[in-house]
Amino acid sequence: MAVKPEESEKSEEADFTPLRPPTLLALPSYLAGHVARIGHRALVEALKEYDLRLPHFAVLVGLGDFGPLPQHELADRLGLNRSHLVGYLDQVETQRLVRRERDPRDRRRQRVALTSEGTERLGELKALAGRSQTEFLDALTETERDTLIGLMRRIVTRDDAAQQAMSTP
Repeated sequence: MAVKPEESEKSEEADFTPLRPPTLLALPSYLAGHVARIGHRALVEALKEYDLRLPHFAVLVGLGDFGPLPQHELADRLGLNRSHLVGYLDQVETQRLVRRERDPRDRRRQRVALTSEGTERLGELKALAGRSQTEFLDALTETERDTLIGLMRRIVTRDDAAQQAMSTP
């Protein structure tokens, strides 16, 4: 008789002694944080192949999604400290993935854009990131992954809207 996947998972869980306190395992924020660390670890490891870290990847993705942006706006949209962004940009600029130029609307500001090499590398990195995330979520079915991502996105989007409402005069 074939064992259903749910039964197999239950028997594996029955043979496993939890390492973490059940009280923590009942807290969604604890679980979300720990799952994030697992996914973060997988992505960080994958990015090492390109001598990049997660903030570098975020910069490239931000520019790929939003197009050229003033440096301060890129930092704000990514939730990065503006002074830290300078260091991240230095690294990806050294790799010729981005370029900084004067903002034509305000010559006092720097605008950041992907180079053609940056656009090409971003495509490689997105594929790499997708594979690392699929591997780290391999305990879930595709439908479960989609549901999880949708629920997490809803929470993040709601928080973003609340933050924007608080910062709007």
